[in-house]
Amino acid sequence: QVQLVESGGGSVQPGGSLTLSCAASGFSLDFYVIAWFRQVPGKEREGISCITNRGGITDYEDSMKGRFAISGDDVYKTAYLQMNDLKLEDTAVYFCTAANLRGCPIETMRPRDMDYWGKGALVIVSS
Repeated sequence: QVQLVESGGGSVQPGGSLTLSCAASGFSLDFYVIAWFRQVPGKEREGISCITNRGGITDYEDSMKGRFAISGDDVYKTAYLQMNDLKLEDTAVYFCTAANLRGCPIETMRPRDMDYWGKGALVIVSS
């Protein structure tokens, strides 16, 4: 059974940094994508970044480019999201997701495209 477990959420001041981790277990896919989604209360979940297990191809939602960095370790089935220069509007629950996909154009990825979800990690950016 596939499980995704996020860690590393917490509170930070604007301009600060956090790193989220996602530990995956029960995986047996040759090709997969790990994607981070986030959800603000009252809004839909939005894809913010993704990475492929083959080739480590990454993509970011435009507002994250230059601030967030996604990385992954295919051997240990772990993914990370380094978040820098955090803003108040980055406050959200961040979800680690996975799907049997070969590519990850994050702009076109929707929650329904993802096969597996973690329970989420809360990130609060507050002064």
